[in-house]
Amino acid sequence: MIQVVVDDLAFLEVDAVLRPASDRLDPVTPSISRLDQLAGEQFAAQRQIQQPLVVGAAVVTGAGDLTAKFVVHAVIQSAQIPADADTVRRALVSAWQRAADWELETVATPLVGTGAGQLSIEEAALLLEQTSRLSRFPSRLLIVVSDETERTTVQAIVTRQAS
Repeated sequence: MIQVVVDDLAFLEVDAVLRPASDRLDPVTPSISRLDQLAGEQFAAQRQIQQPLVVGAAVVTGAGDLTAKFVVHAVIQSAQIPADADTVRRALVSAWQRAADWELETVATPLVGTGAGQLSIEEAALLLEQTSRLSRFPSRLLIVVSDETERTTVQAIVTRQAS
Protein backbone atom coordinates (compact mmCIF):
# COMPACT_ATOMS: atom_id res chain seq x y z
CA MET A 1 0.00 0.00 0.00
CA ILE A 2 1.30 3.45 -0.96
CA GLN A 3 0.28 6.60 0.87
CA VAL A 4 1.32 10.11 -0.10
CA VAL A 5 1.70 12.47 2.85
CA VAL A 6 2.85 16.00 3.59
CA ASP A 7 5.17 15.51 6.54
CA ASP A 8 8.77 15.52 7.75
CA LEU A 9 10.87 12.37 7.19
CA ALA A 10 12.78 12.96 10.41
CA PHE A 11 9.76 12.58 12.66
CA LEU A 12 7.74 9.76 11.10
CA GLU A 13 7.25 6.61 13.15
CA VAL A 14 8.28 4.06 10.54
CA ASP A 15 10.61 1.10 10.37
CA ALA A 16 12.95 2.96 8.01
CA VAL A 17 13.51 6.10 6.02
CA LEU A 18 14.82 5.76 2.48
CA ARG A 19 17.67 8.23 1.96
CA PRO A 20 19.02 9.01 -1.52
CA ALA A 21 22.80 9.17 -1.31
CA SER A 22 26.06 9.36 -3.22
CA ASP A 23 28.47 6.43 -3.50
CA ARG A 24 30.12 7.70 -0.31
CA LEU A 25 26.75 7.95 1.48
CA ASP A 26 26.87 11.73 1.32
CA PRO A 27 23.57 13.59 1.08
CA VAL A 28 22.49 14.51 -2.44
CA THR A 29 19.96 17.29 -1.71
CA PRO A 30 19.56 20.06 0.88
CA SER A 31 16.58 18.25 2.43
CA ILE A 32 18.70 15.13 2.95
CA SER A 33 21.47 17.27 4.48
CA ARG A 34 18.85 18.58 6.94
CA LEU A 35 17.76 14.99 7.69
CA ASP A 36 21.40 14.10 8.41
CA GLN A 37 21.74 17.03 10.81
CA LEU A 38 18.62 15.96 12.70
CA ALA A 39 19.89 12.37 12.83
CA GLY A 40 22.94 13.56 14.77
CA GLU A 41 26.52 12.48 15.31
CA GLN A 42 25.75 8.81 15.91
CA PHE A 43 24.14 8.63 12.47
CA ALA A 44 27.14 10.35 10.89
CA ALA A 45 29.39 7.71 12.44
CA GLN A 46 27.13 4.86 11.28
CA ARG A 47 27.34 5.89 7.65
CA GLN A 48 31.13 5.97 7.43
CA ILE A 49 32.42 3.61 4.75
CA GLN A 50 35.88 2.38 3.73
CA GLN A 51 35.28 2.26 -0.04
CA PRO A 52 32.79 3.99 -2.32
CA LEU A 53 29.67 1.94 -3.01
CA VAL A 54 28.39 0.96 -6.43
CA VAL A 55 25.79 3.29 -7.92
CA GLY A 56 22.52 1.39 -7.78
CA ALA A 57 23.34 -0.30 -4.47
CA ALA A 58 21.55 0.15 -1.16
CA VAL A 59 22.64 -0.38 2.45
CA VAL A 60 20.91 -0.21 5.81
CA THR A 61 22.23 1.60 8.88
CA GLY A 62 20.83 2.72 12.18
CA ALA A 63 18.91 5.99 12.16
CA GLY A 64 20.69 7.90 14.91
CA ASP A 65 18.35 10.45 16.50
CA LEU A 66 15.58 10.06 13.90
CA THR A 67 12.23 8.59 14.93
CA ALA A 68 12.68 5.73 12.44
CA LYS A 69 14.66 2.69 13.53
CA PHE A 70 16.73 2.37 10.35
CA VAL A 71 17.81 4.25 7.25
CA VAL A 72 18.00 2.58 3.84
CA HIS A 73 20.60 4.47 1.80
CA ALA A 74 19.88 4.26 -1.94
CA VAL A 75 23.04 5.09 -3.92
CA ILE A 76 21.84 7.13 -6.90
CA GLN A 77 25.04 8.88 -8.03
CA SER A 78 28.80 9.22 -7.79
CA ALA A 79 31.30 11.85 -8.89
CA GLN A 80 31.62 9.99 -12.21
CA ILE A 81 28.00 8.84 -12.66
CA PRO A 82 25.24 11.43 -12.37
CA ALA A 83 21.84 10.48 -11.06
CA ASP A 84 19.25 9.73 -13.73
CA ALA A 85 16.17 7.55 -14.13
CA ASP A 86 18.29 4.41 -14.57
CA THR A 87 20.48 4.92 -11.49
CA VAL A 88 17.43 5.83 -9.40
CA ARG A 89 15.53 2.73 -10.60
CA ARG A 90 18.47 0.42 -9.80
CA ALA A 91 18.96 2.02 -6.37
CA LEU A 92 15.25 1.68 -5.55
CA VAL A 93 15.20 -1.99 -6.55
CA SER A 94 18.21 -2.52 -4.27
CA ALA A 95 16.50 -0.56 -1.49
CA TRP A 96 13.42 -2.79 -1.65
CA GLN A 97 15.68 -5.86 -1.58
CA ARG A 98 17.30 -4.53 1.61
CA ALA A 99 13.82 -3.80 3.01
CA ALA A 100 12.93 -7.45 2.37
CA ASP A 101 16.20 -8.68 3.91
CA TRP A 102 15.46 -6.64 7.05
CA GLU A 103 11.68 -7.23 6.90
CA LEU A 104 11.00 -3.51 7.02
CA GLU A 105 7.21 -3.24 6.85
CA THR A 106 6.82 0.55 6.75
CA VAL A 107 9.25 2.79 4.86
CA ALA A 108 9.03 6.55 4.31
CA THR A 109 10.73 8.09 1.30
CA PRO A 110 11.08 11.43 -0.43
CA LEU A 111 10.64 11.63 -4.19
CA VAL A 112 14.01 10.12 -5.14
CA GLY A 113 15.89 11.87 -7.92
CA THR A 114 13.93 15.10 -8.16
CA GLY A 115 16.86 17.12 -6.86
CA ALA A 116 20.00 15.16 -7.64
CA GLY A 117 18.70 13.32 -10.68
CA GLN A 118 16.73 16.18 -12.11
CA LEU A 119 13.75 13.88 -12.54
CA SER A 120 10.30 15.43 -12.68
CA ILE A 121 7.86 14.79 -9.85
CA GLU A 122 5.95 12.51 -12.21
CA GLU A 123 9.04 10.47 -13.16
CA ALA A 124 10.11 10.08 -9.53
CA ALA A 125 6.61 9.05 -8.41
CA LEU A 126 6.36 6.48 -11.21
CA LEU A 127 9.73 4.97 -10.31
CA LEU A 128 8.71 4.63 -6.66
CA GLU A 129 5.39 3.05 -7.56
CA GLN A 130 6.77 0.69 -10.22
CA THR A 131 9.75 -0.55 -8.24
CA SER A 132 7.93 -0.97 -4.92
CA ARG A 133 5.23 -3.03 -6.63
CA LEU A 134 7.86 -5.67 -7.43
CA SER A 135 8.63 -6.44 -3.78
CA ARG A 136 6.72 -7.74 -0.77
CA PHE A 137 8.57 -5.23 1.41
CA PRO A 138 7.81 -2.63 2.39
CA SER A 139 4.15 -3.52 2.76
CA ARG A 140 3.43 0.17 3.46
CA LEU A 141 5.29 2.91 1.61
CA LEU A 142 4.87 6.53 2.63
CA ILE A 143 5.90 8.97 -0.09
CA VAL A 144 6.66 12.18 1.77
CA VAL A 145 6.18 15.45 -0.11
CA SER A 146 6.57 19.09 0.84
CA ASP A 147 3.12 20.55 0.14
CA GLU A 148 -0.49 19.79 -0.72
CA THR A 149 -0.08 20.56 -4.43
CA GLU A 150 2.75 18.04 -4.70
CA ARG A 151 0.71 15.52 -2.67
CA THR A 152 -2.24 15.84 -5.07
CA THR A 153 0.01 15.34 -8.10
CA VAL A 154 1.83 12.32 -6.69
CA GLN A 155 -1.39 10.76 -5.37
CA ALA A 156 -2.96 11.02 -8.84
CA ILE A 157 0.04 9.26 -10.41
CA VAL A 158 0.04 6.47 -7.82
CA THR A 159 -3.72 5.98 -8.10
CA ARG A 160 -3.59 5.91 -11.91
CA GLN A 161 -0.83 3.30 -11.86
CA ALA A 162 -2.68 1.12 -9.36
CA SER A 163 -5.78 0.85 -11.55
